[in-house]
Amino acid sequence: MSQREGSKVDFQSQPSVSPLPHLEAKILQTHNLARLLTGYAEQLFQEYVQHQGDPFGLPSFSPPRLPVPGLSPPAASHVALPTLQRLQLDATALGALPPLLDAVRLLQADLNPYARRLLRHLDEASRRTRALAGAVEALLGALGEAGGPQAPPPAQPFPPGVFLAKLLGYQVCRLYQEWVNRTEEDLGQLARGEET
Repeated sequence: MSQREGSKVDFQSQPSVSPLPHLEAKILQTHNLARLLTGYAEQLFQEYVQHQGDPFGLPSFSPPRLPVPGLSPPAASHVALPTLQRLQLDATALGALPPLLDAVRLLQADLNPYARRLLRHLDEASRRTRALAGAVEALLGALGEAGGPQAPPPAQPFPPGVFLAKLLGYQVCRLYQEWVNRTEEDLGQLARGEET
């Protein structure tokens, strides 16, 4: 027996490499990204409100929900769905948010051109949401699930009037916060193994 023959590796006696640790790492990484974005979403919402003036900053301000083209708030029945189905809905909503955040940034560039920090945070929110949507889609693919249905790009929501433009931005920032929070909660359940 040559030295080369003696160094053959018996692959059948080697433990197989399981994809499970990689999947668990991907779940935790995506959950950590969502958790990070929940803080950013809260900051963005507060900063947005701060730059809009009254009545937006008043504690009693609670406008009715206006429809936002291409995106609705998480439904109350969302929590009763199986985890993977919720993540598909999360991915769809996250995919619809970046163009809306971009539209709000454009509106704010006209309404508050000196609010550079707000404009930068709206741009960052759009990019971060794209990253989270991609991470959730990749995770769903790794779990053998199809991603959520692709939402058609929303029509550019440029309402007439300053107040309605500000209100649209308020609604989009609130939806951003709600969907990022919902995604973080759903990923948290998946990370803890609480799959339903």
